[in-house]
Amino acid sequence: MNLFDVYPINPINIVKGVGSLVYDDKGTEYLDMYGGHAVISIGHTNPHYVKRLEDQLHQLGFYSNSIEIPLQQELAAKLGKVSGKEDYQLFLCNSGAEANENALKLASFYNGKKKIVAFRKSFHGRTSLAVAVTDNPKIVAPVNETDNVIFLPWGDEAALEQAFAGNDISSVIIEGIQGVGGIQVAAENFLQKIRSVCNEQNAVFIADSVQCGYGRTGKFFSHDFAGIDADIYSMAKGMGNGFPIGGIIISPKIKPAYGMLGTTFGGNHLACAAGLAVLEVIERENLMQNAADVGSYLINELKKFEQVKEVRGRGLMIGIELPEELSNVRKDLLFKHHIFTGEAKPNVVRLLPALNLTKAHADRFLEAFAAEVGPR
Repeated sequence: MNLFDVYPINPINIVKGVGSLVYDDKGTEYLDMYGGHAVISIGHTNPHYVKRLEDQLHQLGFYSNSIEIPLQQELAAKLGKVSGKEDYQLFLCNSGAEANENALKLASFYNGKKKIVAFRKSFHGRTSLAVAVTDNPKIVAPVNETDNVIFLPWGDEAALEQAFAGNDISSVIIEGIQGVGGIQVAAENFLQKIRSVCNEQNAVFIADSVQCGYGRTGKFFSHDFAGIDADIYSMAKGMGNGFPIGGIIISPKIKPAYGMLGTTFGGNHLACAAGLAVLEVIERENLMQNAADVGSYLINELKKFEQVKEVRGRGLMIGIELPEELSNVRKDLLFKHHIFTGEAKPNVVRLLPALNLTKAHADRFLEAFAAEVGPR
């Protein structure tokens, strides 16, 4: 049997990782400035994380949600404390797509409405509703197409008001910073406008924080910069530092009922151990502040390069827009300098490293970047 060939793959076999460094099967060291799509939040093989998982595995790896799992409540309490959303409720699942799927469904349960507002260049996942609110027709199968989604221009307040005037809106889903869309930061006044119109019409504000959340921007949720509270926040990626875990936290105004949501693997013992380890390290090592500090340093230094068209982002979620003639930079960083980065079409280099990235590693990236695009 062969693998179903849906991924363009670099001919590199990574077999080991420590912190922000990874190593291939030939012993070559790479600097990881991408964290496997923003997943590695506290560094590869973080010792506390490894011990948490190992200790739990020796006790119990899995049992279903039909029994008490105290680790779930422990995770909820820690998440409430670190995020500042202590009055919210936690539902655990396994991925970002599942988190958004459940958020959208829960919103419709709450207000009985069907229409969803999403935004151009959005990415929310690949399951049924999540892909329906993703602005990429290439990954939306005919069975996923629906008339219930309204795509609006990014940041257009007039279009938002018009959508609410003419439709019975159930929810608005928005990334605080678009990832796949090219590291586009949602304006604070636009997020405040969404909050306002949702309040007026009992619609649900869903803050997709799968990539831009969990401390990556220097605040726990990037939407927090706008000084508003969403009704539902979706999370995954950095939540488990590589162990599959996702979740939504839900405003107290939305009441649960048995059978409303469900999952087989979500909130299992190992996943909760991973989630707790991540939050404990973020808190103990003050990683949100580190993300803010090292991220600001990187952004300020990157803005000095004449060849760079624009630098966007917050904290350690950074997009570097390059001219077309420098479209090879990402590959050159990987194969010439052994640095992993990400991309967004057409020509944006994405940086999503671990939140404990050091300034020394940031400088190592900047030196390699300068070798490819010219000096600052």
